[in-house]
Order: sequence, then structure tokens, then C-alpha cells
Amino acid sequence: MTIGMKDIMAMVGRSLKSPREGAHEVLTIRIPQEAVGMIVVLVVVLSVLLAQVMGLMILPADTDMVIGLFSSAIVAGLVQLVVMLVTIGGVFWIGRAMGGTGSLKESALIISWLQFIMVCLQLVQLVVLVILPPFAGLIGIVALGVFLWLLTNFVATLHGFKSLGQVFVMIIVSTFTLAFLISLLFALFGVDLPMPETGA
Repeated sequence: MTIGMKDIMAMVGRSLKSPREGAHEVLTIRIPQEAVGMIVVLVVVLSVLLAQVMGLMILPADTDMVIGLFSSAIVAGLVQLVVMLVTIGGVFWIGRAMGGTGSLKESALIISWLQFIMVCLQLVQLVVLVILPPFAGLIGIVALGVFLWLLTNFVATLHGFKSLGQVFVMIIVSTFTLAFLISLLFALFGVDLPMPETGA
């Protein structure tokens, strides 16, 4: 079965309209084990590239700033990859600890799918930034709400949980815990999270 871009975007629409059905659709696609890692890396690359383009549009046109932005792309990519892997592991292990049934491969697929949807919203935000700059920030706020809603439904579907409220609380608690552990890990290795400077 060959899936084209038109099919993928239709799946994005179905996932936004009915997250549980969208998650189930993704989980039923037969994807080889060896392809899962490539999918994770691909969505990270797409996200970082869009973030860099958006940074170029927001920051002042300064040569040193542009060079600094692109030089931080690799670091940003590695940081986001680590965050993705920790999130995948967290969704799997914490979900299993709470009585869930999802596998590690399914966790990787569902989190990668969620990230791809966020990349699509990131692209919408980029278009809005070009056409109607004042509304770009609003898209970002909406995207955050969509992220939490989709993540809650996706995790519930992945692990067979019934209560979205309990899943949401679990996600919030786990997020703060994982964020602390990731920050501690970066601090131990002396890695600073890439933050573009706005210049004085």
C-alpha cells in the first residue's frame, strides 16, 4: 500500500477532527521496525528547518545573526531529538506502569505523528506570519492547545485508557518530571538550549 502526500494530509485532517480515530488509523499502518527511527529523525529535521526559517523572518536582517541561527540548527536538532526520544520512552514506560498496553514502536509512531501534525501547524503559522503577522502569535497559542488535546487522545488510544481526564493529569505530571530530568541531563553535559538573541 502506497501512501501519498494527499493521503497523509487527509489523515492529518481526520486526526484533528477525531483524534482517537486518527491515532488508531496511524497505529494500524504496517510500518517496518527499521523505518521507525527514520520517521522520528525526519519529523525532527522538518520541525527544526521550519523553526530556522521562521527565526530568519522574525529576527532583524543581520549577517552575524543569520550565521548564528544556522550554526545553532544542529544543536537545536540534537536537543529536539533527545526530547523526542525521552517523550517516546516516557509515553511507553509511564503508560505501561499505569496499566497501558501500547508498545515502544507504537509509542514512537504516535509521537512522531503528533510531531508531524505540529509541523503542519508550524507551517500554517509561517504562512500567517507572512500574510498577517499580528495573528502569528495566536496560531502558536492555538497550536499549544491542539498539541495537548491530541497528545491526551493519542496516549489514551495507544494504551487503551478510557478516561481522558486521568490521562491529561498523567501527562502534565509526567511533563514536569521529564522536563526536569532533561534539563538536568543537558546541564550535566554542559549543553545550553539554543535561544536566538534579539539583539540590543
